[in-house]
Amino acid sequence: MILLGINCGHDAAACLIIDGAIVADVAEERFSRIKHDSGFPRMAIAYCLNEGGIDEGAIDVVALSGKSIPSSIDRHFLLTQEQRAELAAARPIGTKVHQLIASGRSQSLPLYVPPLALSPDCRLKCVSHHLSHAAAAHFTRGHRDRCLIVTMDGMGDDVSVAIWLGEDNDITPVASWGTEASLGWFYGTVTEALGWQHGDGEGTTMGLAPYGDPERIGDRLNRYHPTFADGVLQKPYDFGQASAWSDHGNYHFHFRDAEPISELAATFGAEHVAARTQDIIEQQVLGLIEHWLGALNVRRLACGGGLFLNVKLNQRIWYYGGLEEHWIHPNPGDAGLAAGAVLYAWHSLAKPDTTMKLEHLAYGPGFSDAKIRETLDARGLSYCEVDDPAGAAAHLLAANRTVGWFQGRMETGPRALGNRSILMSANLAANKETLNARVKFRESFRPFCPSILGEKMHDYLRQGREENFMMTAFDIVEEKRGRVPAVVHVDGTVRPQTVKRETNPLFHDLIKIFGDLTGEYLVLNTSFNIKGEPIVCNPREAIRCFYDTGLDALVMGRFVLTKTTADHSLFADRIRSNV
Repeated sequence: MILLGINCGHDAAACLIIDGAIVADVAEERFSRIKHDSGFPRMAIAYCLNEGGIDEGAIDVVALSGKSIPSSIDRHFLLTQEQRAELAAARPIGTKVHQLIASGRSQSLPLYVPPLALSPDCRLKCVSHHLSHAAAAHFTRGHRDRCLIVTMDGMGDDVSVAIWLGEDNDITPVASWGTEASLGWFYGTVTEALGWQHGDGEGTTMGLAPYGDPERIGDRLNRYHPTFADGVLQKPYDFGQASAWSDHGNYHFHFRDAEPISELAATFGAEHVAARTQDIIEQQVLGLIEHWLGALNVRRLACGGGLFLNVKLNQRIWYYGGLEEHWIHPNPGDAGLAAGAVLYAWHSLAKPDTTMKLEHLAYGPGFSDAKIRETLDARGLSYCEVDDPAGAAAHLLAANRTVGWFQGRMETGPRALGNRSILMSANLAANKETLNARVKFRESFRPFCPSILGEKMHDYLRQGREENFMMTAFDIVEEKRGRVPAVVHVDGTVRPQTVKRETNPLFHDLIKIFGDLTGEYLVLNTSFNIKGEPIVCNPREAIRCFYDTGLDALVMGRFVLTKTTADHSLFADRIRSNV
């Protein structure tokens, strides 16, 4: 069975599953280079079909995230009369979209963008927004036991918070609330008030929060957010009418509360507003989760939705204690909806006996050494070919060089996990400022993440657990705080990736060699991009980022580029040839 998942709109994406296995999963932004691209994921779909070695006629099911099929499907797919009837039934009668679809008068594409021809037998299936989030969490955790599923974000299909019970192939709704309960909108509104984009800059708000004192704000933010108590919404909140600005396929949202909250920040300090906001979110979400764990008598928890990109919230939940399992889908924002919708369709139709455990996110495009060499030669660049790229990179890092690391298939989701990464030693505190100022071009307080050998994680993490995806923060072991200061945040926490050799042997080798050279089996790892741009996808973009930033070296496949030939001496014994 071949199933294609699609998310249209904010963080458009596509995901291909064949017989229950994820073959490809990617966001449109990686091809369009528009962060949070909100259009139709045509390039992402084309990549998925190419990676699967199929054309659109082989697809058995198209699963779409959302209650109803978007009108853009009718524009981009050639549909039979029966499929049109299915589309029309999913739209309210009397709407313009319903009339267009029912009459067959679809909006045409230019000749150079041919529509995709689905098989007449292909089924079209809608999976609601939050059910897609829930499915992405439940069907990737590797367990089929009963679990509490919590999904939280700004809003999707008029839902902002939902409680579910997951077991085997089933996800049962328990409770849900609309925008009057949107803690995600509250966090986003504060983010806007502090000067960053709602729906993108929330991580910056989270990074600023440890620098502030929530007590300085007191209860001044209480009037701007909903409140939960005993598992239900105790105080709804009316956020008013949101306005949206479409900026080249990326939506910027504005809420009225941003203005008075901005005045609070000007009066009391942005860091204190961020700290109080983070405190409110942690208290509200943890209280809700505690209640429903008890009410449903479960000790397993799965989380999805954009609010769970908040790693400090996830740490608070984990350190609460008593959980047998704590799983956050590693692509919990809307770019993960395509995977959630198609996983739900697969489990609903096939009823498999097992549930996959997501061990990695390398489902994007990859490039052979031959293709990388062709790109380098076409640009007339000088480079070295090495026998051991992991060793070459490790020696560069041990000499405190900044390294662009481009290997294998690109990661899906918001984190770089050792395939499209910028790396540096974490052993010097100044490296944090160096990277923020010279490479990432972002705020100086923004923290960086460590990638740690999985077998060494307890040397660094208090109450550590396997964390392959940088989704949870942990307190660092005290004696390591001064040894790897570039990845330790001001509050003494780190947001790690634990690296297993069986899932990423090359990256594991790099960290192991670096540890043998320096004594620390941990490297600083940040996404291969600059602020405001998507993570690089192909060699051409990696080369552009390398020469447009303060990176010292670029290791792509077996090829190494440096900005000074003197650095070749750091890995001279690994050079096969110079070009």
